[in-house]
Amino acid sequence: MLDAVSLDQLRTFIAAVDQGSFSAAARKLLRAQSVVSETIGNLEDQIGVRLFDRSGRYPKLTSAGLAILADARSIITGVDLLKARAKGMSGGLEPELSVVIDVFYPIDAITQLAKEFREKYPGVGLRIYVEALGGAIKPVLDGRCSIGVIGSLPVLPETLTYERLPGIAFLMVAARDHALTSYRGRIPREVLGKHTQIVLTDRSELSSGREFGVMSAATWRLADLFAKHHFLLKGLGWGGMPLHAVRKDLEEGRLSVLPIEDVPPDGLILPMSAVWQTKSPPGPAGRWFVDRLKEIPMETGKVPKSPVTRKTARRSAKA
Repeated sequence: MLDAVSLDQLRTFIAAVDQGSFSAAARKLLRAQSVVSETIGNLEDQIGVRLFDRSGRYPKLTSAGLAILADARSIITGVDLLKARAKGMSGGLEPELSVVIDVFYPIDAITQLAKEFREKYPGVGLRIYVEALGGAIKPVLDGRCSIGVIGSLPVLPETLTYERLPGIAFLMVAARDHALTSYRGRIPREVLGKHTQIVLTDRSELSSGREFGVMSAATWRLADLFAKHHFLLKGLGWGGMPLHAVRKDLEEGRLSVLPIEDVPPDGLILPMSAVWQTKSPPGPAGRWFVDRLKEIPMETGKVPKSPVTRKTARRSAKA
């Protein structure tokens, strides 16, 4: 008898629970109350479980009914997603969107976009990877991802098409007690070269033999931005970080911006782009994703000043 359970019975059961009574469910479903009562009664007979206690004025969900309700909702949600996916695929909509994101791109922007994506394309699966440098291009080249959100590289492979996105504010920073923070005036390259630079390294070979933003001969190389952030906080070197990742550290005085010669006071702007294989342009969901990326504003402008500490105040008095 379980095989005879219908989606209509489950939807009616859920409506009765959500509306609080059989009569309210009938109004919601535009049916007679007797039809709703009969439908739920048939469901109870087929599964061999009493879903409602009818001894009171209003039917009350039983403990067994509460357990069945969760399963019923899961089934109906799955069917609705299947229908949405099938409808989208018949109209050219991708069954899944896979995206690789440059590690410098703000995760808050991605989570905001993912939330909007789920509401607009509930039947489309979303798969997101986070990589650095060439690692954000390789999954697009080998077909594992349909779209890449990447930082600037000198040369993009000819097989890729790109569209510009808003750039990311990028700063050179060091811990507040690092030797470079006590330097008076703008720091020349030869002074930087005497101190260890913490550099984000490329897991792929696409940037092999090329350096990006390396100003010191003494480098420690890490393949993870989170690890680089902590190395900087511990005073193990200096290096570049996106503003959104270190804003709080700057405001609370854990990190300081380094005033480097030939670098604007408010840092650099790292260009960002959306890329895909020219032979495989984004479908409707992917196209929406790229267009939405263009609309999300990035954090730029004035860099927050570190709070004045006793140490920095004494240095200023001596100067």
